[in-house]
Amino acid sequence: MKAPKDLPLDALAFRDRMGRYASGITIIGGLVGDEPAGFTCQSFYSVSSDPPLVSFCVMKTSTSWPRIRPGGRFSVNVLSEGQQEISRAFARSGGQKWLGIKWGLSLGGNPLIEKTLMWLDCEVFAEHEAGDHFIVIGKVKDMSPADWHEHGTPLLYFRGQYHHLRSAATA
Repeated sequence: MKAPKDLPLDALAFRDRMGRYASGITIIGGLVGDEPAGFTCQSFYSVSSDPPLVSFCVMKTSTSWPRIRPGGRFSVNVLSEGQQEISRAFARSGGQKWLGIKWGLSLGGNPLIEKTLMWLDCEVFAEHEAGDHFIVIGKVKDMSPADWHEHGTPLLYFRGQYHHLRSAATA
């Protein structure tokens, strides 16, 4: 295979290729005054176990992250199968995203959505500009107990659609 020339990549073609990588779906949340704010995020990952760090990427055009950022903390809610409507609601800009969502507050004061696969309570550790996104690194201060939602499976996103894991017994 020849080495590619240094030509600009087509942004839509790049997005299509990246859609071939399955990812989990999270809701990044925070409080703005007494009101919860949040957005759907699929670019979430573990960075370090000592100290416990996680990261997510958010578009610079996000209207939710600039509202959450000043609080210096956020939650990560990992969606489980059957929570597609929550993902869709939080993917939209504006509106009443939390309307009809059952949630509570973490000890750190961040919104936690009920029946998620797991949650993390974080404080902002670092933030970096990267192209049309911000890379946010959070230090994990608390997390869901091991038995939080022990029988769930993750909500996955692949090639522009939601997917679920099949159990080994049905595969």
